[in-house]
Amino acid sequence: MIIITGASRGIGKYLLTRYVTDGQEVIGLYHRTKPEDYSDLMFKVDISRTSEINAFIEDLQERRPNNTVLVNCAGINYNKYAHKADPVLWADTINVNLIGTFNMINALLPIMREQGYGRIINFSSVVAQIGISGTSAYSASKSGLWGLTKSLVAENASKGITINNLNLGYFKIGMFNEVTSDLRDQIIERIPMKKFGDPKVIYEAVKFLVENDYLNGTSIDINGGLY
Repeated sequence: MIIITGASRGIGKYLLTRYVTDGQEVIGLYHRTKPEDYSDLMFKVDISRTSEINAFIEDLQERRPNNTVLVNCAGINYNKYAHKADPVLWADTINVNLIGTFNMINALLPIMREQGYGRIINFSSVVAQIGISGTSAYSASKSGLWGLTKSLVAENASKGITINNLNLGYFKIGMFNEVTSDLRDQIIERIPMKKFGDPKVIYEAVKFLVENDYLNGTSIDINGGLY
């Protein structure tokens, strides 16, 4: 069973749609954005709250999931120079992007360990690699996934569980729609391939990580050469 967080919009919605089309057993989680499609496959869960995750896990176990795959797409952004940032909003980004991701992993690892199989794919970002003004909260939340992944692999690899990151560049989906045209022009000049990514590349990368049982603890850059 494939479980996708942040599945009501952006990359998460795209992946859910692809998996449904492929005939895969998939369910999605959402919080703030009510899903327009596949409502029968969606669960409302705030991943920053363990109580809501635990309730979801109880429901999930009744479905007897097998070969569990967790794709952590849920994320929020907060753009503000650090000296002007609201500490509460800054922390909210960490709570969703990093702690929320850990909460989901923490809840599903016992199921995966019992099955002797698990695939966890986290979405990090090129933003955490190149340094962009105003993105300290987002960058901190995404770079934290790298260390988290390494530790989790050391603890769980012997149980048939792989945990990997995809460091995404700029794709024509999701937060791309929040970027102004002027900023898009500036960004594309920094991308050696001179184009934004097609979401199908993300799907293909996730598929590769799910099918590969020896690729573990990695962070794969998918950014058109942007560094």
